[in-house]
Amino acid sequence: MNHIHILGIGGTFMAGLAVLAREAGYAVTGQDGPLYPPMSDVLADAGIEVIEGYAPCPQAEAADCVVIGNALSRGNPAVEAVLNRSQPYTSGPAWLARHILPGRWVIAVAGTHGKTTTASLIAWLLEAAGLEPGFLIGGLPGNFKGSARLGRAPYFVIEADEYDTAFFDKRSKFVHFGPRTLVLNNLEFDHADIFADLAAIERQFHHLIRTVPGNGGIIANADDPAIDRVLAEGCWSERIDFGESASADGRLSRLGENWQLGGHAFTAPLPGRHNAMNTAAALLAARHAGLPLAEGIQALDGFAGVARRLQPRGEVNDIQVLDDFAHHPTAIAATLSALREAAPQRRLFAVLEPRSNTMRAGVHGKALADALEGAEAVFMLTEPGLHWDARDTLAELGSRLVTAETVTALSQAVATAARPGDTIVVMSNGAFGGIHAQLLDDLKAQAACNGETA
Repeated sequence: MNHIHILGIGGTFMAGLAVLAREAGYAVTGQDGPLYPPMSDVLADAGIEVIEGYAPCPQAEAADCVVIGNALSRGNPAVEAVLNRSQPYTSGPAWLARHILPGRWVIAVAGTHGKTTTASLIAWLLEAAGLEPGFLIGGLPGNFKGSARLGRAPYFVIEADEYDTAFFDKRSKFVHFGPRTLVLNNLEFDHADIFADLAAIERQFHHLIRTVPGNGGIIANADDPAIDRVLAEGCWSERIDFGESASADGRLSRLGENWQLGGHAFTAPLPGRHNAMNTAAALLAARHAGLPLAEGIQALDGFAGVARRLQPRGEVNDIQVLDDFAHHPTAIAATLSALREAAPQRRLFAVLEPRSNTMRAGVHGKALADALEGAEAVFMLTEPGLHWDARDTLAELGSRLVTAETVTALSQAVATAARPGDTIVVMSNGAFGGIHAQLLDDLKAQAACNGETA
């Protein structure tokens, strides 16, 4: 039995990789900083030993190969130990491509937004058809027990991220996966810590397109000019467009409160146009893998959603608290628009943690203020270390903007301002200091203080 040791095992991708390796019969150990649910639970349930911290350890030294996550770089003690003893090492995407993906029909979902939802939908459509796909998804799909499983050949669904592979491989992770079916959902500037501009990201996406075989298919958002530019650089596979600009069976249009895809009516399992686009992409990807469109549409009702994608976290005194992963202006605007469309009578509060490297650097500027216009009030965490002045950058929000330097103060501010009939959506790509539970407690305390029933 081969033994792999994973450095940075607590990340969603690397934890999923660990589960796949364990399921495939490898001995798996790993290291990371302090772990928290859900990934700590995922690894524990799989019986994977995790050492906290990056000090050199016997488990790493005994491994046949060390898999190094992209969050680690030179200077990390565990990385230096691997290099000093000339131990075999590789990246997570490269290990996956060599040991798990050969012989599989890989369905990869790439794009700035919607990867997790779309990949989860595709996995569910194939599962509902009895095909038992494998998958590795950067979230927790409600229809499955975890974020990764080997499944049954041939199908394997993967969320294909454009972030770099490792400190020793600066290509995007997705160039390793070799998809036969590729979804290109959308493309905007993001990851300002590793990409200089949108053109640099487009270059990586074209590298991905070059890996799709001639008998493969590319499900492309016809409404996105950046994707058009990427495909114009060269495309050697069948192109299957979707969106309002698409023709024939990929054309998406409204049908009352529902949607129509190439003459087939469907109800998107999550609200908003962006989720209708995700659904259309998933249906067409599943069709490319052999699932008839009508059969895919029938399965949509059974989709159980994805953790942290407009996920209800609780309700107090008719005040709803939702959790959403939105952390880019376009995703924030789409989330708020979907909620506004679903319940126009409710006041909408946006609670935001600027946590990603791009958000903390203040790259999005005015675009963020425009994205937040859809909320009656905006509550933002402004911890020390934020590299921009929220009050100045978001000045056009005026008195609707409330800032606080701690999660405790921010939660109390939200609870004080909220009243029955409000919807509060918490937006972050991190844990946000456990604000969801704290906010529900603060809302209960406020209701009790006001003599109301929680």
